[in-house]
Amino acid sequence: GVKEIWITSEDTGAYGKDIGETLPNLLYQLVEVIPEDCMLRLGMTNPPYILGQLEDIAKILSHPRVYSFLHVPVQSGSDYVLGEMKREYCIDDFKMVVNFLREKVPGVTIATDIICGFPTETTEDFQETMNLVKEYHFPVLFINQFFPRPGTPAAKMKRVPGPEIKQRTKALSEYFQSYTCYDRQLGSIQKVLVTEVSHDKNHYVGHNKFYEQVLVPKNEEFLGKCITVKITKTGKHYMIGEPILSKASEQRTVKSRIESLFSDLSPYIIFSIIIVLLSILYHSWTKINYISD
Repeated sequence: GVKEIWITSEDTGAYGKDIGETLPNLLYQLVEVIPEDCMLRLGMTNPPYILGQLEDIAKILSHPRVYSFLHVPVQSGSDYVLGEMKREYCIDDFKMVVNFLREKVPGVTIATDIICGFPTETTEDFQETMNLVKEYHFPVLFINQFFPRPGTPAAKMKRVPGPEIKQRTKALSEYFQSYTCYDRQLGSIQKVLVTEVSHDKNHYVGHNKFYEQVLVPKNEEFLGKCITVKITKTGKHYMIGEPILSKASEQRTVKSRIESLFSDLSPYIIFSIIIVLLSILYHSWTKINYISD
């Protein structure tokens, strides 16, 4: 069955503006009916729509059945560029959101977006963006090059030269790849909800309370369940978790592996194994009778 519920839209924080409702009211009702073995993930929201709801958002993100994760796009670290983008917030607004949530929801994961090379972005503007990333070390950062959408005011603006856009994108990407956020969790014990197969097809993917990716062994018994793991390895974008199993779980796992092994064998091979085992038993019985005589 379904184990994750995603609340998503182009701007989740704007929910209810047209019907006299609010996002927190919706979420408070949802968390009351979510089963214990399921999790809710809150989708992307821009700063303006949650600035007045931060207390409630923090309480909801702290709920045991809600991921402590929020995607808040900033797009640029420069107030001038944000103004040119017609964004309804400034950098201080964005920082207020991030600082408040990091204080009230310890360990919260804040993901954000950056656009490199927006028209009118100067070298100084880009440096402000770089400084913002250096200040917050976002664990999840989506970096995009500016692309003119037909019919938008930005499409008519004078563009930053292509090579310069590429250079800025490269510089930001290299800095993002230069730091890690998961090293401190090495050796920790965590609960993860296992929901899907990894890209390499060799693991299952689980997420902890902070929606951080934890890879676990590909055991069908884990899929769709919340399991306890010990973090044995950390990387830039994921952690490796070794399941900590109860005695009953270990027995079920061994049984599952044996069943899986035999399901992969052809009937001919199984028949051959049975013949060999019977032969061994027969010879052992014959030897015992010979000795007893």
